[in-house]
Amino acid sequence: MRACCRPRYYLLVNLRQRSVLRRRRIVAHRTKSFADADAWDLEFWQKQTPEARLSALVAIREDIRRVKGRNKTFGWES
Repeated sequence: MRACCRPRYYLLVNLRQRSVLRRRRIVAHRTKSFADADAWDLEFWQKQTPEARLSALVAIREDIRRVKGRNKTFGWES
């Protein structure tokens, strides 16, 4: 069934399920210095699989594309 034809409750349930799954995957680290943050970040990404790193890159690029498309107020946003 296409997204435009799905009942609204279906989308809400799907969103809740995705939110729960995302919260289980979130990893956080509290740091007291930029050097510690950089070291932790490097270690975190080196532990990820190539597929996970690529997936994160694609997600970031998609987010940037959406923001640029929505906020074309500056000349450099093409």
